[in-house]
Amino acid sequence: MNKNGEIIIIEDDEDDQFLLEEVFTTLQYPNERIYFPDGLAALEYLHGTGNAPFLILSDINMPRLNGFELRNKLHTDAELKLKCIRYLFFSTVINLNVVIDASSTSAQGFFVKQTSFEELLDTIRVIMEYWKKCAAPNNF
Repeated sequence: MNKNGEIIIIEDDEDDQFLLEEVFTTLQYPNERIYFPDGLAALEYLHGTGNAPFLILSDINMPRLNGFELRNKLHTDAELKLKCIRYLFFSTVINLNVVIDASSTSAQGFFVKQTSFEELLDTIRVIMEYWKKCAAPNNF
């Protein structure tokens, strides 16, 4: 896990992208943020870069390749699996079946998009601080 690596944000809603960028700017994390409108665009990027991103924040419901499909592809791709990219679902959709489905993909977390800026700020801060302190096989 490259703790200084990019944060890949897969989100098809431009308003949510804007809000997330405002949160990251406010929190002053130095990690570059790269936004993708769907899972296929993110997958193409990950295959084409030698970079090891810090983590992925992924919506679930997206065109072309949804969050569950993308997670499955990343989890079964030996090359990408070696990068130890943390995959977190970040969605407004929350019900028992969605959480069970997310857990079955071996994702490292499921977070609900908060409705207020302050709640979103707090959620992103918690996520970032947790993963910045976490050890991984490729950061020794």
